[in-house]
Amino acid sequence: MNDKFFDLKKEKQDRMINAALKVFALNGYAHASTDDIVREAGISKGLLFHYFLSKLGLYSFIYDYSVRYMLLELSTGVSSRETDYFLLTGQIKLSQLQVMKNYPYMLQFLNKSRDENVKEALVETENRRGVLASQYEEILERADYNKFRQEVNVEYLTKTIDFMAEGLMAEGFREGSFQPEIYYGEVKQYLDMLRALSYAEPRE
Repeated sequence: MNDKFFDLKKEKQDRMINAALKVFALNGYAHASTDDIVREAGISKGLLFHYFLSKLGLYSFIYDYSVRYMLLELSTGVSSRETDYFLLTGQIKLSQLQVMKNYPYMLQFLNKSRDENVKEALVETENRRGVLASQYEEILERADYNKFRQEVNVEYLTKTIDFMAEGLMAEGFREGSFQPEIYYGEVKQYLDMLRALSYAEPRE
């Protein structure tokens, strides 16, 4: 990537980033078209390739930018002193909400990238894959699991929450009505319900 990209006005940077995030999130690497990206961003293809050289270069940048941005939000949005599993999970989701206010398709892009199967895209992002998953695991390791009912399988619970959140997001985008605040509110309602079902003691 040409480092002069960051010399552009922030509005233009974000327009190009959001366009790439959207097209890659909806189509995956193989079927993403740079024609669609430049059309979405309102720029020329020459300008895109001036900064990123190729579609692979753009994908690599977008992946790295997304991981770094998400890690930054998690570092400021999740309390290092919190030990309640559902409050930690809620803080993760709230951090993701903050991300989506600026980059609506970033989380969907990261979710889509987990299923990427194009070798050159996988090789290009190999060193950064797993970084976010490890960070989420590290956060949830702080939780006090003694609060749970004995019959609750926390691994299954975490997967259920992830599937629920991704499903709500996909539904919102599919219907063309996705709004980060509404999405977070729905996720919070599910978390509150699951908390009531999962903890042995009532919430203080």
